[in-house]
Amino acid sequence: MSTQPLLQRTAAKRIALPVRVEPKVSFANERTFLSWLHFTVVLGGLAVGLLNFGDRVGKISAAMFSVVAMGVMVYALYTYHWRAASIRKGGRGPYDDRIGPTVLCVALLVAIVVNFVLRFTQPDAGP
Repeated sequence: MSTQPLLQRTAAKRIALPVRVEPKVSFANERTFLSWLHFTVVLGGLAVGLLNFGDRVGKISAAMFSVVAMGVMVYALYTYHWRAASIRKGGRGPYDDRIGPTVLCVALLVAIVVNFVLRFTQPDAGP
């Protein structure tokens, strides 16, 4: 019998194994992208409604909501492509973003607060 151990380690040699990425990961990325786009369509519909049927304050609010909706669209597209590239390269993640949604929520909160402030500080024009 041999006196050498059965499994020997070599420090300089690493074996590269291909990482198989499940298709559900790519589909989850697409679902997330479509979910963000659904939110932008709802927000854009709110902006169009304010723009068409609102007064001066409504038009200012519509512009702010439109800017936020476009920001969400750009963020969703960037995040989708970033995650898709990471998945294609076989990256192990993480695929989450903590700053982007926080910035978008703060922008939406600012738009809503400005809407309320303008609505309650502007004098009524009457019917």
